[in-house]
Amino acid sequence: MAKSGQYRRNWRKAFWVMGLVGVSFGLAGGTADRALSQNGSVSAKQKEMTVPEVVVAVRPSVVTVMTRGVPPNPFQHPSPPGSGSGLIIDEQGYILTNNHLVEGITSVVVGLTTGRLTPGRVVGRDFLLDLALIKIAAKDLVAARLGESSKLQIGETVVAIGNPFALKGGSTVTVGVVSALDRSILAPNGETLYDLIQTDAAINPGNSGGPLVDLSGRVVGINAAVAPSAQAISYAISIDAASPNIQSLLARGTVLRPDLGFIPVTVTPSIVASFNLEVDRGVAVLQVEPTKLAAQAGLQVGDVITAIDETQLYNIGDFWHVFLRPGEPVPAQLTVYGKKGQVTTSLPRSSSPPIQ
Repeated sequence: MAKSGQYRRNWRKAFWVMGLVGVSFGLAGGTADRALSQNGSVSAKQKEMTVPEVVVAVRPSVVTVMTRGVPPNPFQHPSPPGSGSGLIIDEQGYILTNNHLVEGITSVVVGLTTGRLTPGRVVGRDFLLDLALIKIAAKDLVAARLGESSKLQIGETVVAIGNPFALKGGSTVTVGVVSALDRSILAPNGETLYDLIQTDAAINPGNSGGPLVDLSGRVVGINAAVAPSAQAISYAISIDAASPNIQSLLARGTVLRPDLGFIPVTVTPSIVASFNLEVDRGVAVLQVEPTKLAAQAGLQVGDVITAIDETQLYNIGDFWHVFLRPGEPVPAQLTVYGKKGQVTTSLPRSSSPPIQ
């Protein structure tokens, strides 16, 4: 398969950067539209702030988020509620964070840099992008400025700000460089995270959901994971991947994707057993609607899509990443295993609605 190697996971596992004794955190900005409108082009000459100046500019936007319940997590023993990091993206009280930190949780407590604690609630989430929104009611909030991760260069200095280990005295600052761009990893939930920034800035439990900032003082990433059994390899979701979906999270509580007329589900051992499948990886086809695109393409319940345009699929994160990738052929060419064995079918991309 010509393109499959390009999209193989850099790591077969990644550890979420969790809170000390639980998980949940956020990020910072302005209203979604206001925050996005601030994302002007940042040239290298504009990145002239010192690290202390960056910290002064961004630290007021970094918050602590404490959970009021422990989300399901097979990688940690059950524990009392914990704390982590967050960043304000809107003066109206919206905080962007990682979904894996608040999964299964609806209520949190947010600690502002002033020392004030205020209740918050989870108002939006998307597990494929690992993004979630928390809403708080508070005045005089400082929204972080969002940058453009596409402008980053390998070797460029970046600053991570967060609350590792829930230490007293406020957020902690670490400094590193951009080690690589456009990374992808297989996360503990079995889905693939794309468009990641790799950095060697020290990231510890509690940093997840906190900002990765360039020397212009703009947020370029959301710290999300570290590589297991490695030193100085951590990952942040690029702000360019997050920004286009913030408005959808605000308006709908989720990210809108095209309605193809079926539900894609990552193939797991239980799915294999339930449908008596002959393949153990790919995306299973469920709930096919007879009048929509999937049925017209010949897809049936129990089919497994193993590739799109010769790119191998392992989960639904792979499916949407390849299907929605700009510049790909129209229509998409699907490799499908079904009752009649392996077949190839076409699924239109042109009729897909916008994601935002």
